Amino acid sequence: MKTSPNIFFLLAASLNALAALIHLACIVFGGSWYRFFGAGEGIARLADAGHWYPPVFAASVAGLLFIWSLYALSGAGVVRRLPLLKFSLCLISAIYVVRGLAFVMLMPYFPGNSLTFWLLSSAICLSLGLVHLAGLRQAWARL
Repeated sequence: MKTSPNIFFLLAASLNALAALIHLACIVFGGSWYRFFGAGEGIARLADAGHWYPPVFAASVAGLLFIWSLYALSGAGVVRRLPLLKFSLCLISAIYVVRGLAFVMLMPYFPGNSLTFWLLSSAICLSLGLVHLAGLRQAWARL
């Protein structure tokens, strides 16, 4: 008997992919999107000026988020089992939770980011981490 896919990992995969698409949209739509999402005026100005850094960074984050989405789909049982699945899903969960909780310690390193950015992105990261943890809890025995 086949089990149904892990709903938490399906949600995590969807949210990871959505976040990746938003990062790619920032590349396409430029500085105004970086500003809207609170990345900071410095990054927005670099994007407006056609500098290489904002799109390369956003594309790198998008690529990582797509990989995380694929791992969540693997954890859900929708795609084939990926290498180091249990370890990777634990690491992804930990990264999201730590990023969600430790934003105050990160803020001094990125002074251009708005408080709105930090609060919103940290809440999103913490939520994503908790969704991943719920998926891990549900699928632990079969991972």
